[in-house]
Amino acid sequence: MAGADSFVALTGFYRWLFLYVEPEVITALTALPCLFIWTFPGAAWFHHELIPDGSAAPVKALDARTEMTVYQLGNCYLLLGMLSSLVFRAARDALPDNPAAQERILGASLFAMAVADATHIAATWIGLPEELRYAVADWNPTTHGNITFVVFLMVARIAWFMGIGRTRYYYGQSVKVKKA
Repeated sequence: MAGADSFVALTGFYRWLFLYVEPEVITALTALPCLFIWTFPGAAWFHHELIPDGSAAPVKALDARTEMTVYQLGNCYLLLGMLSSLVFRAARDALPDNPAAQERILGASLFAMAVADATHIAATWIGLPEELRYAVADWNPTTHGNITFVVFLMVARIAWFMGIGRTRYYYGQSVKVKKA
């Protein structure tokens, strides 16, 4: 395994957030919804938690289409956690002496995640009842995870692209065109 100095495209705060916190914590947090959906308290409970209203989760089962959608959503959470964990470590280990290539691979992943962040925030916001959109104190942990934490991650991804607090090796560099 490559050492910490061999991953210069991801340093300091960004390394801590994107290599340790997001993949490890988020993978655990994304694995938990999958586990909860697939076992106990179940898909109906998770479905109910998506929009906070203070009521107890319904005891009745979801219809088959809704249940399938909730299972698929749990699978997407798990996929995102695993991708960030595995891709970033692969870029570090496979390209220890090539910071531009590391940054290009990280950038592709971070860009895809930032787009997913923006659309996830928008979909969650639009899906919330109008009276809950600005009632942040009434949000439950699921809503904060889907909006508050995802906004934080998206801002950190944008800051990485802007080069805030780091040296850029690929993004933001001038491109040299070879003349034929």
